[in-house]
Amino acid sequence: MKYLRFKSKRKISYGMQHIFNSDLSYVLKSLKQEKITQGINVDKFESNLSNFFGSKYSLAVSSGTAALHISMLTLNLSKGDKVLTSPISFLASANCAEYVGAEIDFCDINNLTYTIDPEKIESKLKKDKKIKAIVVVDYAGHPADWKDLKFLKEKYGVRLINDNCHALGSRLENKKNYAVKYADIVTQSFHPVKHITTGEGGAIITNNKEIFEKAKILRNHGIERKKKDQKNKGMWFYKMSYLGFNYRLSDINCSLGISQLKSLNKFIQKRRFIAKKYNSLLKDVKNIILPFEKKGFYHSYHLYPLRIDFKRLKIDKKVFFEKMFKLGISLQVHYIPIYKHPYYKNKYRIKVKNFPVSENFYNQVISLPIYYSLSQEKINYVCKSLKSILCK
Repeated sequence: MKYLRFKSKRKISYGMQHIFNSDLSYVLKSLKQEKITQGINVDKFESNLSNFFGSKYSLAVSSGTAALHISMLTLNLSKGDKVLTSPISFLASANCAEYVGAEIDFCDINNLTYTIDPEKIESKLKKDKKIKAIVVVDYAGHPADWKDLKFLKEKYGVRLINDNCHALGSRLENKKNYAVKYADIVTQSFHPVKHITTGEGGAIITNNKEIFEKAKILRNHGIERKKKDQKNKGMWFYKMSYLGFNYRLSDINCSLGISQLKSLNKFIQKRRFIAKKYNSLLKDVKNIILPFEKKGFYHSYHLYPLRIDFKRLKIDKKVFFEKMFKLGISLQVHYIPIYKHPYYKNKYRIKVKNFPVSENFYNQVISLPIYYSLSQEKINYVCKSLKSILCK
């Protein structure tokens, strides 16, 4: 591997934000406004999100996790209820159910799209009437099988939450409003490794007025300010109707989101370009599986999940990571199956054998670097480095 050299001393990360000068200008402008929280930029960002998603309502919140938590509360999920989700996701997709006292259950993934498998969902819904909601993750940017999921929703009376944090800008049948079309609630994250960023932040998108109005109250400590009450009792009067949270997102964050959203198509086009380059450069490497894009689906590539048959190659995954790191490339694994974490393992005693696809996927998957500023030179270097280890 001595011939592999890269000029930059900086590690190539699996993901990172890109900030344009226009973003800096917009944020600076927001700092000069009268209100830097609960001001006009929050409303504007929410309006822009609704326009993008084709939704009636959008609500900016402090994180994707906050969005999921509030979603559980707006659906009145609590003790005695069950929530189903994919084990191949970040912990927040399951933790949100635990926050409200509901139980969590997992369903294995599809072997091609790596999203939750509707056929396996139905077998669970038939047996367990306690399942009231499903948190569906559009993994890596590939939409789940939403038509099948909508059929199950109507057949069994469950609610659907689209954990869309990987898939901002993805499409189904060339429509980017698929998310809000099929799900009761769509949640977003604007963490720096996502398609656009607000620093930290998230959003709830829905067409349901009741869900939106309750979410808005929960975002702000459960406080309600009604004109009628203030007219009768005083301008200062407010009341706490629900046990809410401080899940607000500031105008500073929202101003960055407003500016970044303008560049979303540019971000997605670059990610798809990088994915295409990886596909081309790695297509002849044996014992790997490239990401799949189902016909009629538009993958936005938050992640580039590459599967490597380490067992057949007789290479230890840990050693492979270390070798790539020494060559200046920081990879990641998305994700350790949620049921493997001590909290869920100890509480639910989940049997690993029930998740053969997820287990195999976890053993094989790595996330290659994919972000806007990743150059052609770095893409080539990543592929050459990978080949130097795998193709001996």
